[in-house]
Amino acid sequence: MRVCFIHQNMPAQFRHLIAALLQRGDEVLAVGERGAVERWGARHARLSVFGYGLPDPKQFAATPAHLRELDAQVARGHAVARALRTFNAKGLRPDLIVVHPGWGEAMFIRAECPDTPMLGYCEFFYRARGADVGFDPEFPSGPDALARLQLRKAPHLLALDDIDAGVCPTEWQRAQFPAGFQHKLAVVHEGVDTRLVRPDLEAVFERDGLRLRRGDPVVTYVARNLEPYRGFHTFMRALPALQARAPHARVVVVGGDEVSYGQRLAPGQTWRARLQAELGARVDWSRVHFTGKLPYAQYLKLLQVSAVHAYLTYPFVLSWSMLEALASGCAVVGSRTAPVQEVIEHGRNGWLTDFFDAEALAGKLAQVLRGGAEVEAARQAARATVVERYDLATRCLPDGLALLERVAVRRAG
Repeated sequence: MRVCFIHQNMPAQFRHLIAALLQRGDEVLAVGERGAVERWGARHARLSVFGYGLPDPKQFAATPAHLRELDAQVARGHAVARALRTFNAKGLRPDLIVVHPGWGEAMFIRAECPDTPMLGYCEFFYRARGADVGFDPEFPSGPDALARLQLRKAPHLLALDDIDAGVCPTEWQRAQFPAGFQHKLAVVHEGVDTRLVRPDLEAVFERDGLRLRRGDPVVTYVARNLEPYRGFHTFMRALPALQARAPHARVVVVGGDEVSYGQRLAPGQTWRARLQAELGARVDWSRVHFTGKLPYAQYLKLLQVSAVHAYLTYPFVLSWSMLEALASGCAVVGSRTAPVQEVIEHGRNGWLTDFFDAEALAGKLAQVLRGGAEVEAARQAARATVVERYDLATRCLPDGLALLERVAVRRAG
């Protein structure tokens, strides 16, 4: 096959599929934002890459605020259309197109390739009620934000009408899409390489003079960025009670100070600084270590030495880090929110506490930190869950490739 993958942050969730297709002799076309394509730097004789540029954001300055995102999505859609025309002019007409529609890149594909089978990576469908928006009363959404949210549905709805099939990483994410389209959507996670992400009793984590081993009282928290969507405010507010119960614990917090989701802060402000100021002297900050974003190998070492790992999230896209923590044999305390509950069964392969209850989180973290037979059994069950349901080599990659093949022949059939 010749498969065209389209994602503004190429290769994103398609990394393993692209590698597998190239390895077995297929041809791959890849379209993404120019900066992402350059950072990826992939080279292969059967890989053709198109990096597109975007207009200067200043050109949208006169556009009403609620339409600027839509204008940017339309610009991405046109950029992808130009990429497909470029490939077609070179005789590189794809047998299948795989696209993430969330940023508008799928908008004009059907006009350019009317007969090409198309698979959509359907990651998340925005709703004003019942999911992330409106979940946290501390950060309510005003009318303007809700209006922007309504427009954010547009590229997804256009894509749902155009695609031949879609794929969602989890059952909960599939359930967020309109019921009339769910028959098109399969559930296949992108997978965890459990041969790489695994327990290591001899692991050592070292960073800025800190040296930690398995068996040390290490509490870990990981997010791409430290922000409320991933429960950072609840975790931080749990620290005083946690330190009172476990004064010797070392808390290691991984993540950047930007905002990936939700409300932006004023320039120069961060959620970390705001919460540190709120908590002040109630926390012994000498025992709390903020690492920023870690290289992947070092991040895995941290998971391997973790005595207990906290993962919290709004009802939103499930983080890879939670599955990687489970695969590493972490004892995970998660939030009792739907995406987490799809994977963690309380008391069997982890534990659940209310997202907003910092005291309950602190109590459970301290309890698990003490270890024991129940904790070790949960660690083993945690890894077994990921190996059985989310393993890259034996489950997710074969299922993903089979889905590509089914969709590729659907129109021809």
